Amino acid sequence: MPRRSSRPRPPSTPNAPCPCGLGAPYRDCCGRLHRGEAAAPTAELLMRSRFSAFSVGDEEYLLRTWHPATRPPRVDLDRTTRWVRLEILETTGGSAFHTEGTVRFRAHYEERGNAGHLDENSRFVRNEGAWVYAGAL
Repeated sequence: MPRRSSRPRPPSTPNAPCPCGLGAPYRDCCGRLHRGEAAAPTAELLMRSRFSAFSVGDEEYLLRTWHPATRPPRVDLDRTTRWVRLEILETTGGSAFHTEGTVRFRAHYEERGNAGHLDENSRFVRNEGAWVYAGAL
């Protein structure tokens, strides 16, 4: 299966909307998190930034925001899959006042000309003060 380069590919124009769906330009939204200029303040925003990382091919960010106990040794993104839209269906916890939370989402993709989606309920926890992805429930 062909791999994407591990080098991120942000949207082609500086004002392109962020893939996370919040409407802000990528560079001001998830791009700041991907570049390490800020940390996601909630589990939902971490989920959105991880979706954006899948969209732009930022394997390093995905690993950096994965809990060390469940993180794989590497992430191999498939270049035939294009992540196109994220729907947040439900959240529990995950705010500044919590140490864990869940985000149930639907991630839409295109693969070899076919549309599809992935439904998942993800668990997020704080690790050394930062939100990280702990795994699917």
